[in-house]
Amino acid sequence: MIDLKEHIRTVPDFPIPGIQFRDITSLIENPNCLHDITVKFLDYSSRYKADVIVGIESRGFVFGSPVAWDMGVPFVMARKPGKLPNETFKKSFDLEYGSTSLEIQKNTDISADSKIIIIDDLIATGGTALACADLLHENWHIPKEQIVILSVIDLPDLKGSAIIREQGYNVHTLIEFEGG
Repeated sequence: MIDLKEHIRTVPDFPIPGIQFRDITSLIENPNCLHDITVKFLDYSSRYKADVIVGIESRGFVFGSPVAWDMGVPFVMARKPGKLPNETFKKSFDLEYGSTSLEIQKNTDISADSKIIIIDDLIATGGTALACADLLHENWHIPKEQIVILSVIDLPDLKGSAIIREQGYNVHTLIEFEGG
């Protein structure tokens, strides 16, 4: 197995002073790292018997699409506002350094009995992943225990994963970085 953590660059003071940005670009550029992440996410998603994979813009698309394709299940995009052509459900939330919204198209093939895997690259404060999970729970009435969030990186000092778990969702990550 590859030590994924050693392949991640840390960029200080990006996008604002005080943030230690964990740049996963190097994981995507390295075919062995990308393969390892995809296999781990695929294994977890298959054991969970996911019906739908939801990727959070934009790095969740990179990791989620091959998992959905390999499993033969729908891949659903959770996007920033104004990027989807059909009517959407929308959820606003706060980030570590600002606020934004996520949208999923209303005509998406999801039902209340779907078992959902949400894939993103990183959990910091948990706002993005929690907003995506809440968007699915509130609009498609999917029980929280049927929604799992998979992420490459967790920043446990920022308590995002803990907050998500406190809200009743399951979280699984591959790597932790202490100290934000």
